[in-house]
Amino acid sequence: MQGKRVLVTGGAGFIGSNLANGLAADNDVIALDDGYLGTPENLDDDVEYVEASVLDDDLPADVDVLFHLAALSSLNMHEDDPQLGARVNVEGFVNTVEQVRKEGCDTVVYASTSSIYGSRTEPSPEDMPVAVNTGYEASKLARERYGEYYANYHDMNVAGLRFFSVYQGYGGAEEHKGEYANVIAQFADDMAGGEPPVLYGDGTQTRDFTHVSDIVRGIELAADHELTGIYNLGTGDAYSFNTVVEMLNDELGTDINPEYVENPIPEDVYVHDTCADFSKIREATGWEPEIDFEEGIRRVCAQYTGANV
Repeated sequence: MQGKRVLVTGGAGFIGSNLANGLAADNDVIALDDGYLGTPENLDDDVEYVEASVLDDDLPADVDVLFHLAALSSLNMHEDDPQLGARVNVEGFVNTVEQVRKEGCDTVVYASTSSIYGSRTEPSPEDMPVAVNTGYEASKLARERYGEYYANYHDMNVAGLRFFSVYQGYGGAEEHKGEYANVIAQFADDMAGGEPPVLYGDGTQTRDFTHVSDIVRGIELAADHELTGIYNLGTGDAYSFNTVVEMLNDELGTDINPEYVENPIPEDVYVHDTCADFSKIREATGWEPEIDFEEGIRRVCAQYTGANV
């Protein structure tokens, strides 16, 4: 993407800042964030930072492309305040898209979630039946339906991306998320400090861990190709939490056993396993993951080991 004026909501957060910084070399980039899980410290100097909420009026809407990543992005955030979760994730999406649409923007790429697939060890295709068990999942599925409305009724290019377990590590923009950071980042930081990582249950749950650089590349390709519809962004490979700890021990040169605790999330809503079928976006754009998990672990641990990345 070159020569575009773009708005990234959630732009000072983990994924958003990686996207904004990457686009800023060749585009005019505005990163909008309310500062909840984002910080302007994540942004390069050539990114314009606007502190605002996606629920506000008069957003910087005169743009060519909207990347809508702003969300309350965890189960707990929604169960603590379901009304706020719906307002931010659903109303905030509609509010932002409406404002940019009225200014002539016809290309929107937004964040959905792989959580709506539930627990699956087989790769999940986009056309499989989905259901919601939590307010977070309900809000993201509602966002997908509104995306469909804007594509069909207003003839816009609207692509929803179901991200699979995005990680980078505290050496990147993920640190500000704290307890909401990916488990890899949390495990690595604990272990580098000599502390045992805390695993829910027996550690056999699996995730399709996808490096943020691959996610950002997929987001940009979705806009470049003016995609419409729902697309998975994941690697197609899944690793258990126990395996993650083993790999972190190998990379960090530590020998730390995890601490297993009872899972505080009810079993009937906890997503135990995820795995992406990414063939749809590969066919549409040529996207494939480039960072294999061993390399991703090395990058996460680099700030502790001094390895070059």
